Amino acid sequence: MIWIAIVIACLAGCGKASAPAREAAYATVSVFFATDRNQTGKTNPGEMFGADRANLTYGTCEVSVPRDHRMGELESPSIWRLEFREDPAKHVVLLRAAVASKDRFFADVAERVRRSQAGSAFVFVHGYNVTFEDAARRTAQITYDLGFDGAPTFYSWPSRGATPAYTVDEQNIEWAQANLRNFLEDFFTRSDAEHVYLIAHSMGNRALTRAVASLLADKPALRRRLSEVILTAPDIDAEVFRRDIAPALTAAGRPVTLYASSADKALIASRKVHGYARAGDSGNGLVVVPGIETVDATQVDTSLLGHSYFAETRSVLSDMFYLIRDNKRADQRFGLRPVDAQAGRYWEFKQ
Repeated sequence: MIWIAIVIACLAGCGKASAPAREAAYATVSVFFATDRNQTGKTNPGEMFGADRANLTYGTCEVSVPRDHRMGELESPSIWRLEFREDPAKHVVLLRAAVASKDRFFADVAERVRRSQAGSAFVFVHGYNVTFEDAARRTAQITYDLGFDGAPTFYSWPSRGATPAYTVDEQNIEWAQANLRNFLEDFFTRSDAEHVYLIAHSMGNRALTRAVASLLADKPALRRRLSEVILTAPDIDAEVFRRDIAPALTAAGRPVTLYASSADKALIASRKVHGYARAGDSGNGLVVVPGIETVDATQVDTSLLGHSYFAETRSVLSDMFYLIRDNKRADQRFGLRPVDAQAGRYWEFKQ
């Protein structure tokens, strides 16, 4: 009976670390958000926002990143490791989400910007098949891996977060474009950031590119605050991008970087659906246009679908690190080598 009591006691408490010890096992990253998803009324932070359209909501999220986090990883529970629930000491977990008024939101963003060394902020627009929870987790992972000390912010549009819902997501990203433009105008004018970096992934590029081009054409005074536009795996018709979007973006005179890959299976599928190459493809269809620095990331692509390589591959994150921290152009970043093609110069990662 004594041994049984000892075993029960150990199962109940011997394997549990103290609260301070567990908290020391992970970092907490605070990120800002704006979303035009509906509020569900649920209190679980991962379920607070759904996939229906709504007016803009603002707030903050707190996300755990394990101390033994591997750069580029978005650690999650795995049944292969017999992990059946999230553990902040092991996984990137959305811990808390809090809604704020618009005025409180921008006051907090401005305060974070003022505390940063360079007065900087970034806005990340996620792509297709992404939930609010995953957008928060990804933003925190990027923030942590880049060592970004400014105001990290994500814009979450109402993606269904489901693979079969591609065409629904296409409709929702088009609907969200006007909201994103209005948010960016407020962000440029109210965040107090002198250096704003705009990052989009996949289908999120459709809204970001058009919103930015429209905003800077109408409000040219805002251009000085925009340090870089970073387009990762853009799911946009390549010819439409060359003809309509690229000229509008480069007209603002601000730097633009485009990461592409010929191993991107999600974009290969998109090309089959639409019948035309995407701007995030590389190979023979690589988009190379004046005013945009294109980086072929095919050789460093290690993700399962080859579509989130910007955040999951050490080389791309390292490249973005020097791009954002030091404002180095492609010909100054040591991990890249130039390639001169008929269409012009682009860059690829050194092997």
